[in-house]
Amino acid sequence: MNREFGRALVQYHMMDDGDRILVGVSGGKDSTALLWSLAERQRRSPVRYELFPVYVDPGFEGGFAEALRAQCRDIGLDLRVAYTDFGLIAHSDENRENPCFLCARLRRKRLFEIAHELDCRKVALGHNKDDIIETFFMNICYAGEVSTMIPAQSFFNGLITVIRPLAFVEEDLIRRFVRQQGLSVFHNPCPSANRTKRQEIKELLRQLYRSNPKVKGNVFRAMRHVRLDYLL
Repeated sequence: MNREFGRALVQYHMMDDGDRILVGVSGGKDSTALLWSLAERQRRSPVRYELFPVYVDPGFEGGFAEALRAQCRDIGLDLRVAYTDFGLIAHSDENRENPCFLCARLRRKRLFEIAHELDCRKVALGHNKDDIIETFFMNICYAGEVSTMIPAQSFFNGLITVIRPLAFVEEDLIRRFVRQQGLSVFHNPCPSANRTKRQEIKELLRQLYRSNPKVKGNVFRAMRHVRLDYLL
C-alpha cells in the first residue's frame, strides 16, 4: 500500500513543508489506514507537517468516539470529536428521500469549519480507488453527469484543499493493511449503512470485476483518457 500511497502524494503534490492537515476520521478502515500512514510517514519525511484528526459524530446510539480517541492516542495523535445530531436530522421525517447526501454534506461542512478554526489549509479524506470509480458510476446513473472525486481539489478560492492520498489504493489492499497493523475498525451505527445507492453500485461493479479482472483498471484509466470528440 505504501507505494500507491506515496505515488498519489507526489503525483498530485499533496503536501508542502509546514502544512497543517486536518484528517477526517470515521472509525472505518479507510480513514484509519490514512491516519496511520500519514503519521508513520511524518516520522521519516523531510517535509514537515502537522496532523489534526477530527471525528464528526453524527449522533446515533452506539457511538464509539472514546474508543476511536484511544486508538488515535496509540498512533500518537489527539483526536478532536465534534458531537452533532446530523445523522438524526438526515433521517428525520422531513428528509426521507436522501439521508446520506444530507448527512455527508453537513459533516463535510463541519470539517471545513473546524479546519478554519485550526488554521488547516489541507483536509485529508480516506477515499480510495474503489470510491472514485463508484462515484464515477453514481454520478452517471443518478446525477446525469460524467464526473468523480479527484485526488486533490481546492475549495473556497483555494483557501482549503481536499487531498485523498489513498486515491490509487484498492479497497481490498486497505482491508488487508488494517488487519496486518492490528488496527481497530468500528461498526457504523447508521441505520442506512449498507443500504445506499453506493452499495448498489458497488455490487454491480463486483459482478463486472468477477467477469473480467481487467475491468477495474480499465475504468480507472478511462477517467484519464476522455475523448471529448466522441461525447455528445
